[in-house]
Amino acid sequence: MRLEQLQAFIAVAETGSFQKASRKCDVTQSTISRQVQGLEIELGLPLFHREHKPKLTIGGERLLPHARKICQTWQTVSLELADLLAGKQSELCVAAIHSACAAYLPPVLQSFCRDYPDVQLRVTALGSDRALKVLKDGLVDIAIVMNNRFFTQSPEMLVEVLYNEAIEVLMAQNHPLTQYTKIPIAELPHYPQVVFKDGYGMQRLVQEQFARLGATLHSVLELNTLDAFRGVVRQGEFIALLPHAALIDARTDSTLAVRSIDHGLQDTSSDPTWTRQVVLVTTRERMLIPPIKHFWELVRQLIPPQLS
Repeated sequence: MRLEQLQAFIAVAETGSFQKASRKCDVTQSTISRQVQGLEIELGLPLFHREHKPKLTIGGERLLPHARKICQTWQTVSLELADLLAGKQSELCVAAIHSACAAYLPPVLQSFCRDYPDVQLRVTALGSDRALKVLKDGLVDIAIVMNNRFFTQSPEMLVEVLYNEAIEVLMAQNHPLTQYTKIPIAELPHYPQVVFKDGYGMQRLVQEQFARLGATLHSVLELNTLDAFRGVVRQGEFIALLPHAALIDARTDSTLAVRSIDHGLQDTSSDPTWTRQVVLVTTRERMLIPPIKHFWELVRQLIPPQLS
């Protein structure tokens, strides 16, 4: 059953004439007759009494409201898809890690809202693993996350590296580790740590780093917001291993201190385990939609920042 067959059937039923139906559909009368006959053969029953004026059979009467509904649904879907390809979508949903939301996304969001004022922009701060899951589930259009190749190496994903940033140590201003300009890596296992909750890429990264050291991570508390990290660490006992972008506000807080890590290497770039890679992710089909493609391009233009 083809759409043009249903359209020909509806035209004959509404005009009461194969000739008038052909003019309405802008095709030849023989084409209308062939489409209706094909539909009758497929359905296994006649749809019209072939008299001086075509009249619906019982089967035709049953089919008519359904045929109208199918054609109307198709018309609605066609218009919606045309609007989508023209950039007329009601909202664009973004999931991003907390540090990117706070430090680097604001100029992107402002530019997008100016360029697409009729698109409602919705941004949610999530852990990397959760953000990639909701992207795969179709709940968001774009994700800005710590790279996890387990999730991003599928063929339908488009992935672009935005930046790599160092992992640093956050502590209270009077913490014993502040004696170091750069904290020796061997000192880290000696202190209780605050870490991100399960589902956040940073928790997995920190655990992997300690495993490579052959050390035990003394994790005493799990959190999921940067404000909470600063508040807890400020009390004096705990430390936290966090990416550079997450520590921008902490650097101007007199009650806190931030230190880089001394890896014991001449060239710290040869130890990529103590950095994290932040990537921009969407699916190939979403890049066909103009607002999504435009948001992607804005992120590429305005991020990466200068990490210093």
